[in-house]
Amino acid sequence: MEKTFSLISLGCAKNLVNSEQMLYLMDEAGYTLVPQSEGADLVIINTCGFIDAAKSEAIDVILENAELKKAGLLGGIIVTGCLSERYRESIMSELPEIDAVLGVGSFSDIVRAADAVTEGRFISLFGDQSGPIDETPRVITTGPSWAYLRIAEGCNNFCAFCAIPYIRGRYRSRTMENILEEARDLAAHGIKEVIVIAQDITRYGTDLYGKRCLAELCRKLAEIEGIEWIRLHYLYVDQFDDELIDEIANNDKIVKYLDIPIQHINNHILKRMNRRGTGDDIRVLFKKLRERVPGLVLRTSLIAGLPGEGEAEFEELCEFLKEARIERVGVFPFSPEEGTPAAEMEHVDFEEAQRRADLIMQLQAPIMDEFCESFVGKVLTVLVESYDNESELFVGRCYADSPDIDGQVLFEGRCTEGEMVQVEIEEAADGLLFGIMVN
Repeated sequence: MEKTFSLISLGCAKNLVNSEQMLYLMDEAGYTLVPQSEGADLVIINTCGFIDAAKSEAIDVILENAELKKAGLLGGIIVTGCLSERYRESIMSELPEIDAVLGVGSFSDIVRAADAVTEGRFISLFGDQSGPIDETPRVITTGPSWAYLRIAEGCNNFCAFCAIPYIRGRYRSRTMENILEEARDLAAHGIKEVIVIAQDITRYGTDLYGKRCLAELCRKLAEIEGIEWIRLHYLYVDQFDDELIDEIANNDKIVKYLDIPIQHINNHILKRMNRRGTGDDIRVLFKKLRERVPGLVLRTSLIAGLPGEGEAEFEELCEFLKEARIERVGVFPFSPEEGTPAAEMEHVDFEEAQRRADLIMQLQAPIMDEFCESFVGKVLTVLVESYDNESELFVGRCYADSPDIDGQVLFEGRCTEGEMVQVEIEEAADGLLFGIMVN
């Protein structure tokens, strides 16, 4: 008899990779994926537990599916990922509707959990969150043209505001051989862009090979036929060296787009938050990158309302943004995460943190608009992702756009998903570029 399941993946790209691995394992075990929970034998909810908003979203999704289960429209509920890991001692008692729970060290046990749930048994599995990285194959869900390429797991940085090291464990690099083998397989299946991800990709190799190996990895990825774009997420200021900068500048396949989350610029706040380096280190690095990588697009993330941020510190951050003119900025109000040192520090209330975050985005809006308008009249290489029937335009991304967080390029033409085409940009509006395909 056919056994059906649906899967809901919440949170970050690293979590999506785990979801894709679970899809592979479930398929191999004979389970059939269906598009929605209603009517399925079970649902797998892969949760995020990073900040309050993510936890609330995960709990809401669990409760929505609990209502389906109560109404007899869903068999069982399996909860995996960061929320279950973070609250392993209490999640099943707090949410008794759950039938099985897996921690971040037990994604590979998903079939065992699914079998238990379909047989009417409760199960709770928590492997070592700092254990070896599972090399399970995966089902790519991001479309025909691009995929995430995870090169490490966990984090050793222990920033004062962040719970990730406690949830995801210590930093562990994958072997270069396994990464390259996966990249070759992605290329063989038509993937043209790989987005290199980890909590901190600049530290890649330090635990495994005793040295930073990101530059070497990028050189070898660029040798793979079919891989056209290599995009780097996330890099940290203190781990940059000249070898990496030279590789970024000279490797034509590395898109000139770097995601470097700085969180703040004030020295006192950076030190309190256990961030490596100072505000001057950030300024010097950004200046060096601009000089040595022509056309560079910088993305960063910021936290408004961190402990120690008064009006003077907030003003320093705003002045820095006016000077640096960073092309892509995301900002979040400070969320005091239980179990982290920052949660015990004095800070402004959430409403004030949100007000400051809103002010930063108001400041950034004209900077980002001006950047988008600078593309008008230029011809860009665009990776085609889909066709929008409503607008009758193709949708894609240029080098300056990372999926799901930046803008898109909408254009007229004749092409297929997964192609890389040339598009002349005619208009920029609301973070989007509009144009027409050229030969």
